[in-house]
Amino acid sequence: MTATRHTRSGPIAYALLVVILVASVFPLYYSFLIASKDNSALGDAVPSLVPGGNLFDNLTRVFDTVDFWLAMQNSMVVAGTVAISNVVLGTLAGFAFARLRFRGGNSLFLVVVGTSMVPTQLGVIPLYMLMSDLDWYGTLQAVIVPALIGAFSVFWMRQACEESVPHELVEAARVDGCSVLRTFWHVAFPAVRPQAAVMGMFTFMTAWNDFFWPLIVLDPNDSPTVQVALSTLASGYYTDYSLMLSGASLAVLPVVGIFILLARQIVGGIMQGAVKG
Repeated sequence: MTATRHTRSGPIAYALLVVILVASVFPLYYSFLIASKDNSALGDAVPSLVPGGNLFDNLTRVFDTVDFWLAMQNSMVVAGTVAISNVVLGTLAGFAFARLRFRGGNSLFLVVVGTSMVPTQLGVIPLYMLMSDLDWYGTLQAVIVPALIGAFSVFWMRQACEESVPHELVEAARVDGCSVLRTFWHVAFPAVRPQAAVMGMFTFMTAWNDFFWPLIVLDPNDSPTVQVALSTLASGYYTDYSLMLSGASLAVLPVVGIFILLARQIVGGIMQGAVKG
C-alpha cells in the first residue's frame, strides 16, 4: 500500500489568505461606511472604521431621488432571464459541439468563438436600429434578447462537456434508446452542473453590472436598471458620495445572494460527483 502524504499549509499561506480576504472585503465595507455617514466624513484626516448613524436617512434619500425598487426589479428580470437562457442554450450548444457528430461542427464552433472577438461598440448602431424597427426602445426585451446566448457561454460549456461527459456514456445512452434531448438531460447536464452554475453566476453578474447598452436603449425615467439608476444618483452639480454609495450598497446585495446560492450548488455538485466516483 502506498502511503498518502498530506501537505499542511504553513503560517505564510494563512497570512497571505488573510491579506487577500481583507483586500477583497475592505472596499465593500468602506462603501458601507460612507453610506452610513454624510459627505463630511470624506474629509476626515483619519477615516473612522465605525459605521455612522445616517444609513437609513441615506437609503430614504435614494428611494426619493430615483425609483430604485423599479430599477432593482428590472435588473433582476434582465439578469435572471439572461443567466437562465445562457445556461440552458449554452449547455445545449456545448453538448452538441462536444459530443454530437455533424458536418461542419468544428468550423461552426470557430465562427461562434470568433464573434467574441468583435468589439461590442461596432454592433451598437445596427442593434439600436433593429430595436427601433421592432419598436422595442424603452422595453426590457431590448436588453434581454441580444444577450440570450453568448459565445463565451458556448465555449465554456463545450469545454465542460469535453472534460466531464465521456463518449462512452453518450453512446451507451443512445444504444439504450435515449433521444438526443433525453441523453443531454439525464447524462450530460448532471455531469456539467457545477460548471453550468459557475457560468450562470458569471453571466448574472455581467448582466447585472451592464451599463452601456441599457443606458442607450432604455428610458432612464420609465424603465431604468440598477446601473442606470446609480448613474442618476451620481449626476448633478456635485457628487453626493453618501447617496451614491448607499444605492451601491443596495445594488450589491442581490449579487451576493446569488453568489452564495450558486456557490452552495457548486459545492454540492462536486461532493455528489466525488461520492459517485
